This record gives sequence, structure tokens and C-alpha cells, in this order.
Amino acid sequence: QLNWPHGLFVDDDQTVVIADTSNHRIMQWKNGDTTNGQVVAGGKGAGNGLHQLNEPTDVLIDKETDSLIICDAQNRRVVRWSCRSGTTQGEILINNIGCWGLAMDEQRYLYVSDIEKHE
Repeated sequence: QLNWPHGLFVDDDQTVVIADTSNHRIMQWKNGDTTNGQVVAGGKGAGNGLHQLNEPTDVLIDKETDSLIICDAQNRRVVRWSCRSGTTQGEILINNIGCWGLAMDEQRYLYVSDIEKHE
């Protein structure tokens, strides 16, 4: 069950990912199947370890790197998690940012909204 879900992203293959904010995880549904969701990032409780998320607010799929880009809001960072099977932690892309929302354009430029700086 989702708890205070925020960001939602749907790719060309009808893969849906949702930032399940208060459960500190990213959920994914493939091929339009809305009954069999799986945890694809976080889900280990709130925390600041690279294997944890703390109130993620947005997520997108980067097909070029086969990864998720996640706004890990309460950890004040943007992280990347590989979509490859067996991935257990992310890597920090941007640290010390009051991130809330994410977008990526066709040239793969990443845009991040910062609620602390109002930009």
C-alpha cells in the first residue's frame, strides 16, 4: 500500500514508477500491470545510507543509463539507482539540495526544483 505518494513517471513501455514518500521507497509496475508492484529502490526504512531513502518526492527513468533518478528529499540529495537486477544501493548525483521535483529533457539535461532556494 502506498503512503503519501508523490512523483509519478510513465515510460514508453508503460513502466510506472512512483515515489512512495512515507514508505521511503520507489515502487514500480511493468507493462501496465497495476496489481504486481515491486520495490525497486529504498524500502529499508528511513535513513541516509546509500541503500536507503528518506521521503523521496520524485522519480524518473533514464533509459540511456537504465537507471532511476530519485529526489531523496529529506536526505537533501538526488541519487541514481541502477535498474539492473541485484542493485542494492544508489549513488549520489547532487548533494546538499532541497530537491522536490525532477525532469529530464530529450538531450538528457536534468532539471531539479529546489524548495529551499525557491528555484
